[in-house]
Amino acid sequence: MTITPTPGTHLIVGAGEVGSAVAVLLADTGVDVVLMSRRGLGPVDPRIRLVAADASSVDGLLSASADAVVVYNCLNPEYTRWPVDWPPVAAALIAYAERTGAVLATVSNLYGYGPVDVPMTEALPYDAVTEKAAVRVRMWQDAMAAHEVGRIRYTEVRGSDYICAGAQSMLGDRVMPRILAGKGVQLVGDVDQPHSWTAPIDVARTLVTVAADARGWGRAWHVPSNPPRTQREAVQDLAAAAGMPAPKVSAVPKAVLWGLGLVQPVIRELRETDYQRERPYLLDDSDARRTFGIDPTPWSELLAGMVAAYRASSLAA
Repeated sequence: MTITPTPGTHLIVGAGEVGSAVAVLLADTGVDVVLMSRRGLGPVDPRIRLVAADASSVDGLLSASADAVVVYNCLNPEYTRWPVDWPPVAAALIAYAERTGAVLATVSNLYGYGPVDVPMTEALPYDAVTEKAAVRVRMWQDAMAAHEVGRIRYTEVRGSDYICAGAQSMLGDRVMPRILAGKGVQLVGDVDQPHSWTAPIDVARTLVTVAADARGWGRAWHVPSNPPRTQREAVQDLAAAAGMPAPKVSAVPKAVLWGLGLVQPVIRELRETDYQRERPYLLDDSDARRTFGIDPTPWSELLAGMVAAYRASSLAA
């Protein structure tokens, strides 16, 4: 599909996997791109203006761009600090969108639905009661309240766990180097439950598409993703793509995992989302496919990209 963003300046907040992908995608179309992060990081590309600023204040956002036509919320605060870091950023983004008239397009996740026994659609109620889910639901509700009274135009895209290189992926830094070294892999949760995996590039494509189309405003959209694969299957697929033998795949014993949580806050935080790895975790993306004609990047292409990234970097050492 062809990506056709709104002409003008596009402000991307957050330079992680998705924010960087959005920046490059937009730059390829020829629009003015500003990528803002706390440290001013991002792709080294003359078409992308990197800005260091604080997203928790309207002034910080305005210092990056005073007249954006779209502002993309691609931030990913430290996992243990969501309840502290997200509220001021979310409020500042709404205020910025109201001040400038920019469409506010947010990258979110599936936490708000909580444990369910069916493939997740955008119509499910927000039944989750965990602290992090409550943060994301409140962000959605506040932005939609502003949209519904005409203060801003809002849209949100939601994906499942990412399949990509890097620490942000369950299949990234903890898995790929071991596959390439011919070692076994230990994963968190039931390794034989079907699970949806979402590619950051597909998040970026969906985000830019719904932000530019009035049909995309005022609701959430699930990112088109490949058919579900269990963790075991995904690891075996990655090994096959790398030309390596299928590694031994096992689950980290819960007693060991929660013991590690006593000294590693991120591991401790996984208790809230344990259900996501102990039962089928399936995303229904039919609305976005049908409305916008978006298909996911082929699974084989994603696997090959991960293998190439680790072979080309010190992460494979």
